Amino acid sequence: MPFSPGLVHTPLTPFAANGSIDFDLFAKAIDFHLRHGAEALAVQMHAGESVSLTDAEKRRLIAFAVEQAGKRAPIIAHVSDAGTGIAASLATHAQAAGASAIVATTPYYWTPPPAMVLEHFFQIGAAVDIPFFVLNAPDDMAGGKINADLALKLIARLPNFAGVVDASLDWQFMIELMTDAGRARPDFRLFGGTELLVSAAAVGATGLFSALAVVAPRLVRGLFDLCRDSKFFEARPQQEGIAALRQILKPGGVAALKAAARTMGRDCGNPRPPLLPLDPAAERKLAAQIAASPSLAAEPRGW
Repeated sequence: MPFSPGLVHTPLTPFAANGSIDFDLFAKAIDFHLRHGAEALAVQMHAGESVSLTDAEKRRLIAFAVEQAGKRAPIIAHVSDAGTGIAASLATHAQAAGASAIVATTPYYWTPPPAMVLEHFFQIGAAVDIPFFVLNAPDDMAGGKINADLALKLIARLPNFAGVVDASLDWQFMIELMTDAGRARPDFRLFGGTELLVSAAAVGATGLFSALAVVAPRLVRGLFDLCRDSKFFEARPQQEGIAALRQILKPGGVAALKAAARTMGRDCGNPRPPLLPLDPAAERKLAAQIAASPSLAAEPRGW
């Protein structure tokens, strides 16, 4: 049976005032996401400040999430790193800890040529037996991206290469990917890497990785359910609400996402340096925008 979790929430990493990870609060976050529509969790993606975590912290978060989620939902471990061997080692640990799948993007800090990117992904995927997803996020990776040709080469070499999580919003790429990869591997999966899901689902996306679910889980769940049923016209109000929220938060990045979560009663602390929290005036403005949004009126408050 292909691994296809559907709606995947990507939790924030809660930090205490001294900058350490607050695992009690992380347990609350996991329970919140699983109560509010998550079919799987991806730990920890870029919204979870993965690049600010030590290797030991990443390993502990993955193992903690697997234990806390138990049998309620699978954990997808994010194993990206600058070094191929480091990422492969984290992937091996994730499988041993009980993760159901792994996900990785192109190497951090540089943009190697396609042959090196292919080898990078191959070694990560070959380190485990569980499904391996590639994250295509050129905005996060300073332009580093994949193409359909690379995906086809990975399919030929990796039996556990299960799909792509695409945050590029490059519809031409997605169409080409699903046409060619779908022929080579019929159970190949495409996940939307942003909540602009209507177009991605029309192309063939059957899943979604959502960071905004920490703010608006009901809106995200409603959008996903309609898109899963190919009710794209009916999904327009939810899509417009999500798009408006995304526009509010995008300029501030993780700091704005954490501030929005705090506004909703789900305080995960401030981001780790070098990221800075929003200044008080900006956070008040964001809170006012959220309070004025009719799309968010029905969202839960608190944990």
